Amino acid sequence: MHWLLSGPLSVEKLTVHIAGLPASLQGTKLVHMSDLHYDGKRLSEEMLEEAIRISNEAEPDLVVLTGDYVTDDPSPIHKLVLRLKHLQSRTGIYAVLGNHDIYYSRSKAEVSTAFESIGIKVLWNEIAYPLGKELPLVGLADYWSREFNPKVVMNQLDGTTPCIVLSHNPDSAEILQKWRVDLQLSGHTHGAQIVLPGLGPLVVYYKPFIRKLPRKLRRWVPFLRGDCSKVVRHWEWAQGFHKVGTNQLYVNRGLGTYPPGRLFCPPEVTVITLN
Repeated sequence: MHWLLSGPLSVEKLTVHIAGLPASLQGTKLVHMSDLHYDGKRLSEEMLEEAIRISNEAEPDLVVLTGDYVTDDPSPIHKLVLRLKHLQSRTGIYAVLGNHDIYYSRSKAEVSTAFESIGIKVLWNEIAYPLGKELPLVGLADYWSREFNPKVVMNQLDGTTPCIVLSHNPDSAEILQKWRVDLQLSGHTHGAQIVLPGLGPLVVYYKPFIRKLPRKLRRWVPFLRGDCSKVVRHWEWAQGFHKVGTNQLYVNRGLGTYPPGRLFCPPEVTVITLN
């Protein structure tokens, strides 16, 4: 994807309050990246290199990746890991898979094995403790997977202990309200790609406006072919920070870009400080 169609890479920095965060974890820094769609079309080598450089310069305690590393065919993952092996983190790199990473029956294993070969831990309905027992890191199966069953994982946690959840699709935040989630990190939406300043994602206006567009034009607008609710139901969570009940959600706009491109919705690397 040419930079003119994706826009320059944006670095989003935010501080997230986590109740009961131990003093030893105050100031912990996370880098969050998502939706690379590394297939030779949707992400330039230059932007990927820049994203890795930005992440390393942040000197993160933890790097998290929230899915869609490829776009259907999983074979580009082998070239992608040669780039991602340059990512640096004090306590490691953890990832969950997105719907595109499980597109074919072989995809999940191929993507996971490639990541594991460079030390990136893929969490699929698993709990890890890179930052210690005081702050569990949960990685869920993709929301559209038959194996998406958060209660199996979440019920293992002590509700008095803060936790971070990685879940590709932000719609999962609705279900996760049943448990304590101090910070959910998601992607999937690409931020909606086309945003109307002052109004929000274009997809929100799908029914009253987009359906009036000629079909030939409509098919070139990302996520608007057919029913946009098949991508996500909660387009109001398409990007940025949100409170979902008592839980907190951050949705990354992703690095990869679908045609016809992005408008007022640049690709992003997120740097999060916990306090």
